[in-house]
Amino acid sequence: MKVLITEFMDTDALSIFPSDFEVVYEPDLVEQRERLLELVADFDALIVRNRTRVDRELLDQGGSLRVIGRLGVGLDNIDLETCKARSITVIPATGANTLAVAEYVITALLMMVRGCFFSTADMISGGWPRTQLGQGNEVVGKTLGLLGFGSIAREVAKRATALGLKVVAFDPWVCSESFESLGVVEADLDSLLSQVDILSLHVPLTDQTHKLVDQEFISAIKPGAYLINTARGELVDIVALSDALESGQLSGAVLDVFESEPLSQNELSLFETCRNLILTPHVAGVTHEANERVSFMIATEVSRFLTGERQNA
Repeated sequence: MKVLITEFMDTDALSIFPSDFEVVYEPDLVEQRERLLELVADFDALIVRNRTRVDRELLDQGGSLRVIGRLGVGLDNIDLETCKARSITVIPATGANTLAVAEYVITALLMMVRGCFFSTADMISGGWPRTQLGQGNEVVGKTLGLLGFGSIAREVAKRATALGLKVVAFDPWVCSESFESLGVVEADLDSLLSQVDILSLHVPLTDQTHKLVDQEFISAIKPGAYLINTARGELVDIVALSDALESGQLSGAVLDVFESEPLSQNELSLFETCRNLILTPHVAGVTHEANERVSFMIATEVSRFLTGERQNA
């Protein structure tokens, strides 16, 4: 059995694969599209993160592929319809990075609401911006809105409630008991947006959610609120976001995901003029611990799948 890995994973997890498997680990292969298309032809399994485009072109070249392991949970970079048509099993690392993303969201909201964590350079240069940076707020009594209420959002809710925030969530696919069990207020979308002090996005990228956060959506958010996006960059219209940050409709935003990764020139030109904006390079779900969990989970599940296929052959 042959396994091709195109993006980084915890190298200790490679020991999970049986000794007679041929495992090719090239974490920079994602940057070499033509070489990837040449290599993939003879492999039984492919393991990727979010940047490898597992589209029809790649699947056409990977005629021997039986299973695709995703080092993460989002599957929008994988052509699921073609995989299904060709009986290729797709295995995401469901739950393995949940805690990492939840902690990131809590960190982001605390940093934005307090607004005093970027003064080191000013102070080292002799400044003492105490008056300016002493205007931040506490999160106790603030309202956190969760758009989507899956496993990550639920972990965020637990931590936010412990900090004294009121948590309100909207997810039409979740039963009311799931909200009630965590002390979260279930709301429709309009009600959610009108009352939030912080809004965190936790929905998948679909045709319905693409550019969901546009000018109309933002105008419905309580003025002066903060936005956190750890889901998918394509959920947010960055022109509308830039305008809202400049006008003060939004007091700040933290973005960990982007339509282009690394950032496109269009994104760079818009973001560099935004005030109160924190950008990170898609790392919300990537901690040392989460990377271990994700890597060992996928290595284990892909190995089981291929071993089972071999035994049934």
